[in-house]
Amino acid sequence: MPLRSIIIGGGITGLSAGYELVQRGVEPTLFDGSGRLGGVIQTETVEGCVVEGGPDSFLSAKPAGLELIRELGLANQVIGSNDKDRVTYIVKQGRLLPMPDGLMMMIPTKVLPLAATPLLGWGTKLRMGLDYFRRPGGERAERTVAQFIEEHYGREAVDYLADPLLSGVYGGSADSLSVNSVLARFVELESKYGSLTRGVLAARRNAPPSNNATPLFQTLKGGLADLVGKLIEAIGGRMRVIFHTVQRVERASEGTFRVFTGDGTWEAERLIFACPAWQAGTLLAPLHPRLGKLLSEIEYSSSLTLAIGLNRSECGPVPPGFGFLVPKLERRTMVACTFTGAKFPYRAPDDKVVMRCFLGGAGQEAVLDTPDERLLETVCEDLRGLLGWKPRPAFYRVSRWRRAMAQYTLGHRSRVDQIRIAVRDLPGVHLAGNAYDGIGIPDCIRTGRQAATEAAS
Repeated sequence: MPLRSIIIGGGITGLSAGYELVQRGVEPTLFDGSGRLGGVIQTETVEGCVVEGGPDSFLSAKPAGLELIRELGLANQVIGSNDKDRVTYIVKQGRLLPMPDGLMMMIPTKVLPLAATPLLGWGTKLRMGLDYFRRPGGERAERTVAQFIEEHYGREAVDYLADPLLSGVYGGSADSLSVNSVLARFVELESKYGSLTRGVLAARRNAPPSNNATPLFQTLKGGLADLVGKLIEAIGGRMRVIFHTVQRVERASEGTFRVFTGDGTWEAERLIFACPAWQAGTLLAPLHPRLGKLLSEIEYSSSLTLAIGLNRSECGPVPPGFGFLVPKLERRTMVACTFTGAKFPYRAPDDKVVMRCFLGGAGQEAVLDTPDERLLETVCEDLRGLLGWKPRPAFYRVSRWRRAMAQYTLGHRSRVDQIRIAVRDLPGVHLAGNAYDGIGIPDCIRTGRQAATEAAS
């Protein structure tokens, strides 16, 4: 008889775990307190525009997302980013300045574009050039991203490259995120080559030849909610879904756990925590105080997306590129903005422009309490100042995500190692999600399926 399994959390991680269990002949029960499945994946079609409330894509380089999409029969719906137009702007002194060609994240690999850019001063450019001659120094103690980049290139590179990039990707700050956890490859190159530029160029030379024209980002033509819908369809009636928040977990007997909600109690031999680490920590603390404490120490940031639909006839030309990032020094409200129709095809009809604006993040969570109308007014003022447009929004959508993005701060790797050791004390308990070793959709899918595989064995 298959072991009874309970999944806590109905986002993409929990659904991936449910799908994997069902494939292995297990019919699990899933609990989610939000009242809907899919977590931060939320797609809406408004006036012909595909509007994502959460993530809009996944990295092509991580295979777990595309593997699942193919299994579900959605491969013909995959579209890629328009990489020929992949320009990202940085706001400086009220202007949109393109990031210079040849940057790998914030590592320069071309001289002339770097020399010509007004984004960075000559002091920073000189430091970037001199860094080429830096010699290896061996392994170093863990540093923040800011400490790492400032040591190589100076503070301006932190403020106008590293911090806006990490704010856009992680919703975090370069002054708190661990370089060993979020930019581990750069740490390896530093240890081997000293110079980051020399390391990146050597890695390119040593890479096997490839004619792979796969775009950097991929998504589904109709939006990522199609993945959620197809997962639910594939699982069918073989997984029971209960829309209640799990309030408590305790041992029922040796090898069995009892789960409490406001609507009843359930027992199972296997528990998959596909929820945020802070929630898992609260539930597991009575069973294993140290594990609960370690999980609760993983920090999270809160953010929101504001998608604004505009009539193209009321807008000026959209700057060629994917969008812009706003450094902390230049920021009023927005952290970043994506030109949705430029990044992906099939996102907006010809008569519409959709701007997807990001607010909040580490240290700026208070913005989530701002009323929708005030958010719209403030962001439109920012857009007018940057783009010179004075359009009236045809529509807008606000999505708030509280404590949704894990922050890989100093000590993260050690903390996760300790979590993995501690969880062995609770046979039958499995952890999955964006809190451990990857924040993207493919990471969530991979960890969810891996947890299910272990639970079914």
